Amino acid sequence: MVKVVGVRFKHAGKIYYFDPGDIELTAGDPVIVETVRGIEYGQVVVAPKEVEESDVVQPLKQVLRRATEEDMEILAENAEKERSAFQIGLEKIEKHGLPMKLVDVEYTFDNSKVIFYFTADGRVDFRELVKDLASVFRTRIELRQIGVRDQAKMLGGLGPCGRPLCCATFLGDFEPVSIKMAKEQNLSLNPSKISGICGRLMCCLKYEAEVYKAEKEDGQPEAGEAGLEEPMMEGACACGECAGCAFVDAAVEESETRDELEESDPQAEEDLEETPVQEDEEGEAAAPIKEDNAQDGSSTSKSKGSRRRKRRYRRPRKRGKKDDRNQSRGNEKK
Repeated sequence: MVKVVGVRFKHAGKIYYFDPGDIELTAGDPVIVETVRGIEYGQVVVAPKEVEESDVVQPLKQVLRRATEEDMEILAENAEKERSAFQIGLEKIEKHGLPMKLVDVEYTFDNSKVIFYFTADGRVDFRELVKDLASVFRTRIELRQIGVRDQAKMLGGLGPCGRPLCCATFLGDFEPVSIKMAKEQNLSLNPSKISGICGRLMCCLKYEAEVYKAEKEDGQPEAGEAGLEEPMMEGACACGECAGCAFVDAAVEESETRDELEESDPQAEEDLEETPVQEDEEGEAAAPIKEDNAQDGSSTSKSKGSRRRKRRYRRPRKRGKKDDRNQSRGNEKK
């Protein structure tokens, strides 16, 4: 186990672990620490605690001391220098005509380096710009290109929800966000609705993505239950006893009868009688149903009749019309 303390250098920035040594520290204390860039000012956000050695990036840097009033004065002087350096940087970029946008300027605590943050669409050749800036500031110059999300984090602002940006208030790291998260949450896929002021997908889409994903997996049916349901037509009844089922059966038999007639004799369809004939249960043909009697009957009698009897068409007789006509014409000529 290793004793560490969490220090943050910028508001809503990343948290880095340092070795507190024998210094008694609490959350919120300003400290001076040793970093790769040199001496830096930071603030304790994680009180001293013990963690596994595998969770710490070695070598672990030391906390030099608590920040004093002199250190706070140096910090205020560096802030004034950063404002003037920002204006100088804008003038030099305009002078060289480079396609880049200056976002922020940062002085290290010991004034050993000046860092210029900028955004650009592609790669920029700023070698001449670095030489020009080094001649003005007489120190090391570093130009660092950042993305639009980092730009929004540095500048801050209000999001579409009306609240301060999450990245500028409490998000330490940017997590990947995909359009699939918006689909799973049934959100509008309009880019103006799901994009932040940086032009990228909003970071808040990630907050509830895992919950929606878990609910979707729990609501899916099991593999064995998916094939148990029988396919049915929309609005169809499967009882087999009501008038609707009888009407469907009659329509099916009618279509089958017509198909048989067309296959057997194509001319038979011309002589097809469209008058429906009822059959009794014994199979004897009955007289056609009159409209008056059908209208006088109650709905219950119609439904019962449709259950027992099915509408069929009488098969037409084959008649030799052409032979009769030819024979009569021969007789007249004689």
